[in-house]
Amino acid sequence: MRLSLGVGFFMLASKIVAYWITGSAAILSDAAESVVHVVAVSFAAYSLWLSFKPPDRSHLYGHDKISFFSAGFEGAMIVMAACYIIYVSIQKWMAGLKLEHLGLGTGLIILASLINGALGFFLIAMGKKHRSLILEANGRHVLTDCWTSIGVVVGLILTMLSGWLEFDPIVAILVALNILWSGGRLIRRSVGGLMDEVDPAIEARLRESLDALTDELGLQYHGLRHRSTGNKIWAEVHLLFPVTTALASAHAKATRIEEELERQWAGRIELLTHLETVEDHESIHSHSHFEHLPDS
Repeated sequence: MRLSLGVGFFMLASKIVAYWITGSAAILSDAAESVVHVVAVSFAAYSLWLSFKPPDRSHLYGHDKISFFSAGFEGAMIVMAACYIIYVSIQKWMAGLKLEHLGLGTGLIILASLINGALGFFLIAMGKKHRSLILEANGRHVLTDCWTSIGVVVGLILTMLSGWLEFDPIVAILVALNILWSGGRLIRRSVGGLMDEVDPAIEARLRESLDALTDELGLQYHGLRHRSTGNKIWAEVHLLFPVTTALASAHAKATRIEEELERQWAGRIELLTHLETVEDHESIHSHSHFEHLPDS
């Protein structure tokens, strides 16, 4: 994240210089996106630090959910930047276009896009490796900045080849629409996480693991629920035992399932098991919300 922040400041400075020597609306749109990027990365860096703080008396489940706030904040900043780019592009178009030193400005933007592209793919890879929504969201934002720069370069090249200055604001507006879509997707993902929306991939993997473990021990389960906090999965499940099973034996099997699942998920899951007897669990839960949840 420190690397991302440092590169962000360097990119911002490069684009400001490029805009200063060219007066290009497209380059201004790219610079505006970089301003947003620096602010968003600063918040993401704080969020990443906070997300790894251990639970305390006021946050018994830890601070992981800051990841979704961070992604939502970054998405909102992207949307604001897109709206600003569209406004400025239309304003400059109506006021009259004047562009200078496009070759040098284009060179600076090409350099920025290459650096941002490499950084973006690196951040996304690290985010997926460590299951960090903050890093992944930041990486996607960096790639958005890269695509913005590529769009700007295309516009500037077309402007230089054709001499038609209107290519500049048109490309800027198209780039803004693209990053508007990217920001909206980040906000959507943030809302889904805060609302504990089910991730089908996690659901399938959890059920696959539980099916194998319970079959091995001759058990059944139901009432599986889970939620993601950004860095970790919290899950709970009801294990069904024959009524004659001794409590110590049932507890030992439940502990084995918890430990094995946590081992398979490399410590990124916290599983809570509830022990029941298979003979009467249906009558006990006949009027509870568990009757509406799919069983294995």
